[in-house]
Amino acid sequence: RDFKGDIEICGTNIRKMKEKKLSKTRLGKIGFIFQFYNLVQNLNVEDNILLPSLVAGKTRASLQKDLDEILEITGLTAKRKQMPSKLSGGQQQRVAIARAIISNPEIILADEATGNLDSKSGAEIMDLFRRINQEKGITILQVTHSQKCAQYGTRTVILENGKTIDSDSIIVSSEKETSRAPMQYSFATQRGY
Repeated sequence: RDFKGDIEICGTNIRKMKEKKLSKTRLGKIGFIFQFYNLVQNLNVEDNILLPSLVAGKTRASLQKDLDEILEITGLTAKRKQMPSKLSGGQQQRVAIARAIISNPEIILADEATGNLDSKSGAEIMDLFRRINQEKGITILQVTHSQKCAQYGTRTVILENGKTIDSDSIIVSSEKETSRAPMQYSFATQRGY
C-alpha cells in the first residue's frame, strides 16, 4: 500500500481496509488480466477459469451456469477441456479474460492485455472487452502503449513519467453493482517511462 492518494472500489477506500478484507475485495470485486496469461499449465481451460473462484470457496456446481455463459462469450466452449499448451496466444488470453470475469467483478484491471498478441488477435480481444463491458456492465481499466487499443475506450487518460498529461475524463465509477451502467469502459495510455 505504498502509494499516494486514495483508491475507492465499490465506494470503499482500500487504503483503510484491513489485509483480510482487501484480499477478499481483490478476489471478488476486481478481475486481473496481464500481458502474460499466467495460466496453470497442468489445468485445462475450465479449471484455469474456475481456479480463483474455487479458492474463494465457491463450488464447481454453483459456478457451472456462469462458466457455460463465459465460455460462450469468449468463444472457448469447444476448447473447455484443452490444456493451455494446445491453445494459440489469443485463445490463452481469452482464458485469462474468462478467469477475470467468472466472479462478476466491479472492475477489470488489464495490463498490456494485447501486448503479446498479433494485431488480429489483439483486435479480437479488444472487441471481446467491449462486449464484456456492454453485456455485463464491467468497467475495464486498461494500461496500454497501443493507441489503437486506447481508441476502444470511452475514457482515456494519458500518463507520461507518472504524471497525467491529457485526459478526457479521469473519473472511474465506484458505484455499487446495482447502478453499474454499460459503457463504463475506461483506459489509461502510458508512455515515456
